[in-house]
Amino acid sequence: MSQSSMQQVIITEPGGVEKLAYEQVDLPQPAADEVLVKVHAFGINRPDILQRQGLYPMPKGVTPVPGLEVAGEVVATGADVTLFKVGDRVCGLTNGGGYAEYCVVPESQTITVPEGTSYVQAAAIPETFFTVWANVFQMAHAKAGETVLVHGGASGIGTTALMLCKSLGLSSFATVGSDEKVAAISHLTTAINYKTQDFEQVINEKTENAGVDIVLDMVGAPYLDQNLNLLRRDGRLVYIAFLGGAKAKEVKLGQIMMKRLTITGSTMRARNTAEKAEIAEGLMEHVAPLWAKGECLPMIYKTFKFDQIQDAHAAMDTGDHIGKIVVEVI
Repeated sequence: MSQSSMQQVIITEPGGVEKLAYEQVDLPQPAADEVLVKVHAFGINRPDILQRQGLYPMPKGVTPVPGLEVAGEVVATGADVTLFKVGDRVCGLTNGGGYAEYCVVPESQTITVPEGTSYVQAAAIPETFFTVWANVFQMAHAKAGETVLVHGGASGIGTTALMLCKSLGLSSFATVGSDEKVAAISHLTTAINYKTQDFEQVINEKTENAGVDIVLDMVGAPYLDQNLNLLRRDGRLVYIAFLGGAKAKEVKLGQIMMKRLTITGSTMRARNTAEKAEIAEGLMEHVAPLWAKGECLPMIYKTFKFDQIQDAHAAMDTGDHIGKIVVEVI
């Protein structure tokens, strides 16, 4: 490699999209267990927005440069890397630093780009698929024949969860905020516009009051009562965000006990390398075969160029997106 420097995006201070800027820096060097990726595309995710706003900082010792998923070409490998070589087409879940022309990714969090998949599609795989696999299938133990309710069904996380449910034999419901979003994901699920319908009532009608086995919730406190009401015996409620509020005034403990409910949640950023590696292994075993058949590839809402990072964040800020927002670098 003859190139020694690159551009990356920085957050000059917490705030709006105008706080995103570019700087020229030296190329990062891969550690022994890392690959250096020439980034062709990267995904925009809700944690990036929260980080920009000063609400979700990177852990101590981790680059403050945002960006949790990239796709591109391996251009260098660390001394201990055995699974990838220079020239391989890969995508990966980063530990930050994805908003750049080059990015280091742990080998254990890197996967081969599925055959026939574009870099734009591949860049939209890691964050959402790692999140859904970890929370719905590893923590909530979802299995074929069960029913899942996904809040925020038109988001990148939501559409990924719904696609996986459909391909792996689970039924689903989803809440969304517009009739346009209902139409956009109706091929994947029974979508409900929560602004015009009571989702608890709709699901009870359609399940004859049987409810659901799992709820994947990114809304938080406002939906707690309805989630608990809808969960069947041994049901699982999984929180991955709380965009509508983090504190519930009341919790029906009796309902949790009588129905043997489990309430859990997680963030991807707090997981260590070994935990992320386990998630990657699960994806390669169970989901990679679906990608190879052209199934479960991310829904792409809009793409932006590298010099349009502020526009890309603004698009997510509006909340109108259906699927993933991706930035093309090269």
